[in-house]
Amino acid sequence: MPKERREQILQQLNENGKIEIEDLVNELNVSAMTIRRDLAFLEETEQIIRTHGGAILNKPLVVESSFRTKEGKFNDRKRAIAERAVQFIQDHSTILLDSGTTTLEIAKLLKEKTTITVVTNDIKIAAELLDTDVKVIVTGGELQNTIGTLFGPLTEQMLKGIHVDLFFLGAHAIHSRAGVTAPTYEKAAIKKLMIEASEKTWLVADSSKFDQKSLTKVCDLNQIHGLITDLHILDETEKMLNEYLEVVTVEGGEKG
Repeated sequence: MPKERREQILQQLNENGKIEIEDLVNELNVSAMTIRRDLAFLEETEQIIRTHGGAILNKPLVVESSFRTKEGKFNDRKRAIAERAVQFIQDHSTILLDSGTTTLEIAKLLKEKTTITVVTNDIKIAAELLDTDVKVIVTGGELQNTIGTLFGPLTEQMLKGIHVDLFFLGAHAIHSRAGVTAPTYEKAAIKKLMIEASEKTWLVADSSKFDQKSLTKVCDLNQIHGLITDLHILDETEKMLNEYLEVVTVEGGEKG
């Protein structure tokens, strides 16, 4: 019965995170067309997200977490991403660092630089570079308590008046159709202005951010130059992303 099949499909997704049509055909002893109809129904009822040749669970919208909550999660992956990111930074360049724990890891690797300028809306990044020779420009604006991000009209006004060589964009959620999204309108507005102020934008995000959606759209995937992420990204997700932008994967922990 269709209801029983769909329950089995959802059970497998809960256990494995993803499913393949070919595997379901063999396990449930039905045609590929029947499985596709089941997946279409589950996607229409917003329980799954269909992928090339299969499906993944449709997860709830990502909401904002405090810095203390995010700190320590996937640190090995974030450090590996940061190490790759700094290789794109040339001497005498001006870079823009988005607020976040991955971009903070980038800042930690810039302490020995003497010829670059860093613009940021993150007070923790600014503090990290306090006792260095790096020229630091803080955007100003209202402080988001427990997060460390600066936002609001003053931040937006400052960003509208600058132009930088390179922007490292952090993300709360990344999805093939929804693009890069953020949990608040204010955060999305800041990120959009940062992209507009930059010659080139690299998205820096660990693989836990993919196949997720948050409340407000920042940009489509084809609006940014490239992505640096870790090897835990699903193969089908990486293949899809390569249609829109350059994807660089780095080692960071063992691939699951």
